[in-house]
Order: sequence, then C-alpha cells, then structure tokens
Amino acid sequence: MRTVPGPTDHVVVVGAGLAGLSAALHLTGAGRRVTVLERAALPGGRAGREDLDGHLLDTGPTVLTMPDLLDEALSAVGRSSAEMLDLVPLHPAYRARFADGSSLDVHTDGPAMEAEVERFAGAREAVGYRRLRRWLTELYRVQMRSFIDANFDSPLSLLGPDLARLAALGGFGRLAPRIGRFLHDERLQRVFSFQALYAGVPPQRALAAYAVIAYMDTVAGVYFPRGGMHAVPRAMAEAAAGAGAEFRYGAEVTGLERGPGGSRVTAVLTADGERIPCDAVVLTPDLPGVHALLGRTPRRPVPLRWSPSAFVLHAGTDRTWPDLAHHTISFGREWDRTFRELTRDGALMSDPSLLITRPTATDPSLAPDGRHLHYVLAPCPNLETGPRDWEELAPRYRDEVVTELEKRGLEGFGDAVRVERTVSPADWAAQGHAAGTPFSAAHTFAQTGPFRSRNLVHGTENAVIAGCGTVPGVGVPTVLVSGKLAAARITGGSR
Repeated sequence: MRTVPGPTDHVVVVGAGLAGLSAALHLTGAGRRVTVLERAALPGGRAGREDLDGHLLDTGPTVLTMPDLLDEALSAVGRSSAEMLDLVPLHPAYRARFADGSSLDVHTDGPAMEAEVERFAGAREAVGYRRLRRWLTELYRVQMRSFIDANFDSPLSLLGPDLARLAALGGFGRLAPRIGRFLHDERLQRVFSFQALYAGVPPQRALAAYAVIAYMDTVAGVYFPRGGMHAVPRAMAEAAAGAGAEFRYGAEVTGLERGPGGSRVTAVLTADGERIPCDAVVLTPDLPGVHALLGRTPRRPVPLRWSPSAFVLHAGTDRTWPDLAHHTISFGREWDRTFRELTRDGALMSDPSLLITRPTATDPSLAPDGRHLHYVLAPCPNLETGPRDWEELAPRYRDEVVTELEKRGLEGFGDAVRVERTVSPADWAAQGHAAGTPFSAAHTFAQTGPFRSRNLVHGTENAVIAGCGTVPGVGVPTVLVSGKLAAARITGGSR
C-alpha cells in the first residue's frame, strides 16, 4: 500500500463530517497531532442538526447500520459506542408497505424474519430467504476484507483469492436477477434490492456485489442513537477532542499553500486569513470542492456520473399514525419504470416509492410534548439529469408528496403539520454537493473499487481524500471506512 512520504506529524483534516471525524480518530490514535477545520458551527457535515421550533431535525442520514465500524473508530482513542452513545436496535428494522395493501416487517433476526416471510408469502419463499441470508453473509465477509476495507493502488490490487470467491458467489452478475434466484415474490425482491438506489444504479443493472448493502440493512441490524443521528458525530468529535485533536468550527478552508516545487501542501488557508501549517492534509468536502482546493480536476476517460438526489420533507406534526414503524418504506406499484425515471429519463417519479422515518417513535425527546417528527424522503433526479427550477417546483412537489402520503393511509397528514422544512436538489447543491445530490458519484462499474476516485492525490504527495466520493463509497458505514483508509495512507496502519 502506498503511503504519504516524508513527515506526517501534524495533519489538518478539512471537514468534520463522518469521514473527517473517522480519519481524525484513527490519526489521533496513531499519535499524530490533528487539527480539524469545519466551516459549520457543529460537527457532522451531512449528518447535521437543525432546531426547527423545538423539533430537532437530523439533516442527513437517518439509518445507522454496522455500529461495529463506529466502535472501531472510537476504539482508536480508547473509547466505545457503548460508553458514549445509547444505540437502540430497531425491531423491525423497516416496515415495508406495498400498493396492494400488504405489509412486511423486516427483522434482522434470522428465525423471526423467516417466520415473517412465511406469513407474508408462503413456505417456499421462507426457504428462499434462508438461502438468501446465507449468501448475503458470505458476500459480506468476502467483500469487507478485500474490497471495502481496503486501499487500492491499482486494479491489480483486486487480484487474489477473494476475487475468485466473489466471482463464484455471482458478485459480478446483476443484482435483481441474483435476488430472483432466491425469492420469487416480486414484493420480497424489492425489499432486498431497493438498496441499489443508494449506489445510484437500478437493480437490473447494479452489480450483485451491491447486495452487501442489503446485508447491512437486513442482517447486521439497524440502530438509532437516542438524541438522533447527530449524536454520532457529536460523540466522535468529543472522543477525538478528548484524545488531543483540536477542532476549529466556523473555519472555512479557502486554499492550500504549497512548498517549493508544488508537490507538498505546507499550510491550509481559511477565509478569515488564518494560515495553519501542516505536514499532511485530509480533504473531505464533496469531490468538486476537493478539486477546487487542489486546483485541478483529475482527467477521466468519461465524466463522473452522479447518483440520483432526494427531495426531503421534515414535518413536525401534532399527531402520528400507528401503522408507521421507525422506518417505513412505502412502495408504489411501479418499480422498473421508477428507476428508469430517476436514472435515465430525469423525471420525477410518476408512482413514487418513499422512505418515511419517524424518529420520535424511538426518542420522543426530539420534539416538544405532544408533537411528532416525520422525515419523508422521495428519491428524485439530480440536477444534471432532471429539473433545475426547484425554487418553483419544490412547493408543488411537497404538496404532491403529502397527497400521496394521505392516499396511502396517512389521512390528514397535511392538516397535522405544524412546522416543516423541505430540502431539494437545489438546496443540496447550495451546500456544495455535486449535481445537487447528497449521494455523490454513482457506483457504476467504472466508478467502483480501484476505478472510483482514488484517495491518493496525483501530483500532491501529502494530500489524501476521504468521504463518499472516494473509496469505498456512499453510506454511513463506508464513509466511516473511508476515514480509516485515508488515515492509513498517512500512518501506514494495517487493517
């Protein structure tokens, strides 16, 4: 594994999102002096916090899986998630509701889920689920050790026994047909393939290897930290600061100073005129922001393809609906057409599938007494492929989403809203996210593994990239890993 040459005693981490915090923890634990510069007033990045009239909104991810990866980052400085967080396992992990009126509780406990599948779709599908669970588990084991938790110096880094194992497991086939080998019920197939949307690729075209996301969601378990998802970056920042890392909030990085020859960054410059000398730097903004700081955009044979975006409605209501679990996925009738609209046609979903999260189901303290929080996510095209006039479109689309919720059993939702906030692709773009998507570069084959934007910077020997735009990719677990991999490029630390 290639590492940063020369001295690396003082490392500046640009951005206190989950990737930057993970890098800071691993670097501090390895004995480096670390300074974290964050333009916001709080840690978290995408996993931020907004107080909307006493309703505490998580502005980014709402699903936490693989808490062992969080534990690994905290343990680098001698702390643990058990010590710093109250992580509540969610049962069910999700509730899936379908257009035919049926519903399925997704359990991460094997026997419980097998029984639920048999109730829902019969004994044959329960047997298929048992086989699918074994396949997902083996797929995860192979990928984690060699393809997710791994730094690549070239495509040749893939070569090894685990590549053959992944091929034997069918990882280089297509996701939807592979899931169909285990489950014949089309509704169940959706439950174990919708995660391809996180990767920005329709299930019919996504690599079967991306079923590893379904493993994280449906086998490893889904958790919720009391205090909301923002409690995670708060705990990480507290642990890093307690171990000696320095945090400077309200510090917007505007430039990198280079030494003679230009191959090394010698200092980081901020908007208020401060100059912070450094021996190495970890850059965690979205890729266009990183390239702007570096002064160059890497050449690629084809331009980067960006994932679909998301329209989000945060609603504080004076009532809730008992059929909603903490996480509820409301599927429309359409499926293949939905992905075609999102990824190819650049159109809003004509028959939307929605994620509805009710954090106050687990932690009522996130809203004032008698109030409830509902987070409704509607996938939508990014700004490169879809509409751009969101200033005009957002209020209208908000009303369409509310109407759809009321058609699907949430009667009176619109009248129950007391405070609200919407987030559109234009808002994501204003936060610095390329193409107006918080999900960064899509996980096409040409943007996966060693073909994804590398975390080492060509022409700048002491700069490393972390975050969802680089390896291993999008999602809370993989972003935590990206920080660890970036730190290893500086410390030479092994997995």
